[in-house]
This record gives sequence, C-alpha cells and structure tokens, in this order.
Amino acid sequence: MRVSPRIREWLLGPASDPSVRWRFLSEVEGRPPTDARVRAARRAIGRSGWAEGILAHQFPDGRWATPGSSDPEIYRPKYISTYWRFLVLADLGMTRADPRIRHTAELVLRRWTEKGTDLLGGPESEICSVGNSVRALVRYGYLDHPVVQRCIDWTVRTQKRDGGWYCFPGRSSGSIDGWEGLAALAEIPEDARDDRVRRSIERGAEFFLRHRLMDEGSTRYPPWFRIHFPTHYYYDLLVGLRILTGLGYGADSRLRPALRWLLGKRRRDGTWALDADHPDLDPQHGGYVFDEGPVWPMRLEPPGEPSRWATGEALGVLSRAGMA
Repeated sequence: MRVSPRIREWLLGPASDPSVRWRFLSEVEGRPPTDARVRAARRAIGRSGWAEGILAHQFPDGRWATPGSSDPEIYRPKYISTYWRFLVLADLGMTRADPRIRHTAELVLRRWTEKGTDLLGGPESEICSVGNSVRALVRYGYLDHPVVQRCIDWTVRTQKRDGGWYCFPGRSSGSIDGWEGLAALAEIPEDARDDRVRRSIERGAEFFLRHRLMDEGSTRYPPWFRIHFPTHYYYDLLVGLRILTGLGYGADSRLRPALRWLLGKRRRDGTWALDADHPDLDPQHGGYVFDEGPVWPMRLEPPGEPSRWATGEALGVLSRAGMA
C-alpha cells in the first residue's frame, strides 16, 4: 500500500510508539516477522512507549494498584484496573516472553478459574470476558493452555443460531456489539484451527457481513461510528473492519459501506483521529447503567487530534482490503 512519506515518517519515526511501528511494518507494509525493522520494533515494546508506561506501575505479582481496588479484585474499577491493562498490553504486542506479562496472565488464569468465580468457560462465563481473555491470552502465547482451549470450546458452543454472540444470557440471537467471540477465534493461527473453529469463524463472519458491520435495529447507534482505543469490550466499525479484513474478507462487497465510512473519517492531513474515550455511551439510545461504581477511561492518546494508533489501524484495514 502506498503511504505518503510524511505519514510514514510520522508513524515510524522516533516520536512514535514501538507498538505503532511494529503494526505498521507488519500490517501495512507486509514485512515478515524476521524483518530486521519488525524485530527491532517488537523488541522495543515494553521497553519504551505506552507499554513501558503501563508496566512501570505493575506490582511484582502482576497486579496494578488502582483507586478502590483490593486484593483479590482485578476487574474493578473499570477501565484502569489489572484486567483492562492486561487486555491493552496484548493489543500493544506484548507476549509471555516478558516475565511481567507471565505474572499478569497467570494471575488472571488463576483468579478467574477459582471455585465460585469460574469466568473462563465455566457456569458464570459471558462472551465479553471469555472472548477478551482468549484474544489476549492467545496473543501472549497461551493457545495450548487447557483453560484457553476450554474457553475456545465454550465460545464455539455458545454461538447463536444466526452466527453471532451476545454477552448476556437469555437472548436467542446475536448482536454485532458481541464481537469478542469472533475476535477471539480470529487470533487462532490458521494451522491450529480445527473444523469446528473454522465453521464457527465462517458463521460469525457471515453474521457481521450480513449486517454490513453497522445495521442492527431501527436506528443506528452513534458510538459505533466513532473511533476509540482502547476498545475494551465496546464495538465500533474500526473494530469490525479489523476483524473481518484480518480474516480475509476485505474484498467482500458487504464491507464497502464500512470502508467508505472509514475513508470518510480520514482528515485532510491524511491521518485519522480517535473520536472519544471508552466508555462512549449514548444516553439517547439506551446507554448503560453502571451499578458497580465509577469508571475511568484509559487514555493513551487524546481524542480529537491526529492519532498514530487510529491511523495505523485504518491503513492496515485499507491495505488488507486492497485499497490504495
């Protein structure tokens, strides 16, 4: 994909984050993992930039101290406590090769499979937490872990008849904001997918394509049309485009409306911006009621300004869709 020299330097220069450099080199320029620049960018993740800033405040046992948190709580307060940082570090490209990641990953695996709090493939599971956890753990290198394998099986079994997923029990159909199931399965390497997983991915992709990533209900939900990072477990069109183009559906005509939306979000200077922090909830369209105490956004870049993360993600989507 052709990228202007100015934008390329902005994304790859020393002021950029190594996670952005790694993704741009890999996903936009298509360089292999063995490429010297890709390897250098990957090695720098956790040693500088956003990931290093997050890890600087980690306790030796893998937790972070946050307002209102207490041992053994790792989930609240949203969205700055241990679990949410665990997800973001996976997005940024960290792996279990770093002992700091092993500490947190093993903490989550242990805490969320304890008797009475079995949130990973057990009776208390929801696709939001299972899908997010699997996505992160596979990225970290835990694909073969028995808990991850159990969660993959649970994800396949709980897929709705229409091919989607829904975060809460009692609904017979999927929702396009229940994206975590497909995102989790998409992280499994192609050669590690069995027939059940492949079929589940195909059904899940068809569900999103049938909805054109954006059509559900009588009115459109405005936050879906705003770009965010971190996304945690909230959906937007860039999330959907990343998953579907990553699965090889970039040429499907049903993605064209979402791709036009993405091109329309490009600024005159050739960049994309984050539109809002999560949680970005629209009270005029139902919103959510938080009965768990206050929430805080985790901010890596300010909304409304050119975003290296959003620009790299958008260029990766367009590259996989074959759009110059």
